[in-house]
Amino acid sequence: MTRIFGSPGRYVQGQGVIDSIEKYLSFDGSQAALLLDEQIIDIVAEPLGTGLAASGFTVESIALDEVPTDDRIDRIVDEIDATDVVVGAGGGRTLDITKAVAARLETSIVTVPTIASTDAPTSSLSVIYTEAGDFETLQFHGFNPDLVVVDTELIAAAPTRLFRSGIADALATWFEADTAYQAHAKNVFEGHSTRTAHAIAREAYETITEHGVTAVTAVEQNAVTPSVEAVVEANTLMSGLGFESGGLAAAHAIHDGLTHLDLHGATHGEKVNLGTITQLVLEGRPKDELHEFIELSIELGLPVTLEEIGLTETDAATLRRAAEAACEPVETIHNEPFEVTPSAVVNALETADRVGRTLKDG
Repeated sequence: MTRIFGSPGRYVQGQGVIDSIEKYLSFDGSQAALLLDEQIIDIVAEPLGTGLAASGFTVESIALDEVPTDDRIDRIVDEIDATDVVVGAGGGRTLDITKAVAARLETSIVTVPTIASTDAPTSSLSVIYTEAGDFETLQFHGFNPDLVVVDTELIAAAPTRLFRSGIADALATWFEADTAYQAHAKNVFEGHSTRTAHAIAREAYETITEHGVTAVTAVEQNAVTPSVEAVVEANTLMSGLGFESGGLAAAHAIHDGLTHLDLHGATHGEKVNLGTITQLVLEGRPKDELHEFIELSIELGLPVTLEEIGLTETDAATLRRAAEAACEPVETIHNEPFEVTPSAVVNALETADRVGRTLKDG
């Protein structure tokens, strides 16, 4: 059995680290492409441009406000002159585009997340969507970012909903990685999980159970506290390492299925949280364990019902569409240690929703 663990080259986290990014840049070359989420250009363009210039790079900046599709990534690649490093700053979609562009240009890559809503900053893959915004595929690039710079002051100033979304994504990491570990399923590197990855996934869950509620309260005030630092690390680094090197299972596959419904108003993490609850039902987890997770989700302000992620039509035919997409042959739901069918997923979604509504109503 071959075990594979992957990680970014260096991870830097702290208040104000974006203002001294030149300390952490150690790349050869003289040209840098800076891909910026349009919504945060006024915040990050100057410090990133100054830091890159101080490191000897000529900077070409490109504003992004697009869903990651193959065509859009190709257009950005064509737009960039010869470059030695690609730096991306923004949310998960901006960073997915950044990683895909860097992979096609075969250059070094730096990710600078401005929200802690997903584990995209550290991962070696990009989530690719259709023009309509539906999940299409995962593109595996074969390498992780060379440098990840996480400024917790920026993270705390971002919308709290996005911080919560990252918590949901990180909570799923443990349940999926543990299932994959027990099933001897392969991770995204086509190897088996190390004990290290399994332990990191568990630590992500324990960190959030210990610090999550306090961290959310602090972020609501745009404050950075030790609990915020702990949860940002769980959302970004622990979750990223845990899902890639530990493995995925039903929760993210169910998320992918839900993207085929009209739920584009829900964040990635919000849909993943319903996926996690559904995975626990699908696996027949004990009542206490299921209720504990749902009650923690409620305390953190995360959705526990289909209605809360925007699904008002919960008939069997609608759920079947999501379930069939979740069970596509390429999906990680097949890392579960038993055969999973669309019918089983529909039943689990209905049950998860019912239990969530019961506990939500008190």
